[in-house]
Amino acid sequence: MTDRKKLIVRTAKIADVPAISDLVRRVYTDMEPYAADQLRGQINNFPDGVLIAEYEDKVVGYCATIRLTGERVLKPHAWTEITGNGYGATHDPDGEYLYGYEVCVDANYRGLRIGQRLYRERRDLCVALGLKGIVFGGRLPGYKRRRKQVDTALEYAEKIKLREWRDPVLTFQLGQGFELLGVLENYLPSDKASMGCASHLLWRNPAISEPIKSESHVHLRLPNTVRVAVVQYLQRRIKSFDDFREVVTYFVGEIATSRCDFALFPELFTVQLLSISNKPQAPSEALVTLTEYLDDYRNLMAELAIKFNINIIAGSSPEQAEDGRILNMSYVFLRDGSVHTQPKIHPTPAERHWWNISGGSTLNAIDTDCGPIGVLVCYDSEFPELARHLTNQGVNLIFVPFSTEDRQGYLRVRYCAQARAIENQCYVATAGNVGNLPRVHNMDIHYAQSGIFTPCDYPFPPDGVAADTTPNVEMIAIADLRLDVLKEARNSGTVQNLLDRRHDLYRVQWNSGRDKYSQGFTEQGDGPDPVSE
Repeated sequence: MTDRKKLIVRTAKIADVPAISDLVRRVYTDMEPYAADQLRGQINNFPDGVLIAEYEDKVVGYCATIRLTGERVLKPHAWTEITGNGYGATHDPDGEYLYGYEVCVDANYRGLRIGQRLYRERRDLCVALGLKGIVFGGRLPGYKRRRKQVDTALEYAEKIKLREWRDPVLTFQLGQGFELLGVLENYLPSDKASMGCASHLLWRNPAISEPIKSESHVHLRLPNTVRVAVVQYLQRRIKSFDDFREVVTYFVGEIATSRCDFALFPELFTVQLLSISNKPQAPSEALVTLTEYLDDYRNLMAELAIKFNINIIAGSSPEQAEDGRILNMSYVFLRDGSVHTQPKIHPTPAERHWWNISGGSTLNAIDTDCGPIGVLVCYDSEFPELARHLTNQGVNLIFVPFSTEDRQGYLRVRYCAQARAIENQCYVATAGNVGNLPRVHNMDIHYAQSGIFTPCDYPFPPDGVAADTTPNVEMIAIADLRLDVLKEARNSGTVQNLLDRRHDLYRVQWNSGRDKYSQGFTEQGDGPDPVSE
């Protein structure tokens, strides 16, 4: 007896991002797929809303959905503004409607009725959440061809509704129980076949129910409270890597004793390893020497994360790329054993001049057991676009390892970190180096006052400071950060910076090739010809 081939529909995970991207590339042959950060944002912003269909372990279908209020979805709107440029960043957990903004199916598997399965799962989700219905803007790919036979896109849609004509997308969607509310003009200008228009469609939940459990939409429950520790680290002279191991292990152990979820170390706190040999070298040569300790450093941090059951943002350390460039690389060691990296995007003028450090080009949310996090290394915190890019990907907590020489430099980081917390309604943790080693070559002076910052609203500390340290003293600061309170503030706070963004006027676009959201995707059935289902 042979095994039957398996087709399942389930909620997407971060690990599915490459496969989803490949699927979209196969379906939309005339444009680039979603960027990976957009897909991470979709999943992180509303995990239950992103579904995939798997056939024999291959992703052959995908749909993306968010929750929004009737006030937003039932009035005229455009794809870019209502989806947060395809990130799903506009998701409102209190929204009474599901809003669909993507469905695509591999044409080679259309006979399996995958589109119908995805639509059914979406309806089941709507019922499970007790929502009023589902709304979306659907493509009208037959409109351009019929344009001379009608006066308006609405007239074209009405003819499809009356079954006088057939449209490869709208006909399918009306057959799925959706009703035509009208036509959205200028919904997606890049959709030439639809001439920028979209059908405005609604499915009404016939029996609004109380939320129920469904195996299709089960996720690991994230904690409401996350405990974060920042290490204000003293640069001391050491004789061996074992000395470094002893000091770092002490701090991680103490933090773990306090049952923290995260420990943050400063930027380039590994430079104290130069004191082992204390060679007189040019600064750029010293950084290359420091890379020789990289394997020992990574092995130590990975070991500590697992041993003490804690997620470690291990500051940063120089790393030599394959092309010979030196990057200021932050490492994140999670307690499940996984390791993530985040390069510093903007080296300072001094770093470029003295240490020959180059900037990285990627900035991604990192999925953890406490939700998605982001890392901005020191100077990067002074660029608002980067924090917004992380927030678009669903990040609630941003870690900023820093190293500054004087109070002016420190205050630039602090004030910007607090600004990022306010404008993105997120938490920001900072950790810096203290102490001086005047007899050690290539060692800077240091000034720091590490801290953990919050938005400024009633549920948070009045000054937006959850915890901080005494300036220039080695110590640890710890704070409990409430994710549920953060969510409440974003959606019903005194100010609602994320909800009130003008997506119709501006956006943050990450130029890693031609991102899909430069054109935009819209809701459709099963690709170019869903009716063949």
